[in-house]
Amino acid sequence: MKLLTKEIEQKIPKLNATENKKPEEIEIIAKFFDPCGSWTWYATEGNREGNDFIFFGFVWGFENELGNFSLRELEEVKGPLGLGIERDLHFGKHMLSEAMEKRI
Repeated sequence: MKLLTKEIEQKIPKLNATENKKPEEIEIIAKFFDPCGSWTWYATEGNREGNDFIFFGFVWGFENELGNFSLRELEEVKGPLGLGIERDLHFGKHMLSEAMEKRI
């Protein structure tokens, strides 16, 4: 599965573009998840950096936190069944505040 499409890359705000907005004003552009685990990444901003793409957003994992994550690192993950990270193709319009309150 292609995690970053041209459509997502064109739509996602550049890093720090939403820095002064409240979570309820920031739209999640893409949701990535581990089909064999409990990790979920919600991307709200991003920039291409060399041959990688750096996202900013909210991560549900060992700790739930705002921060940067790398497209290359997401693509390198292979779970116990050999499955990689997937993008939620049916993820509708959601705001960052929703993801911070509960896993959506």
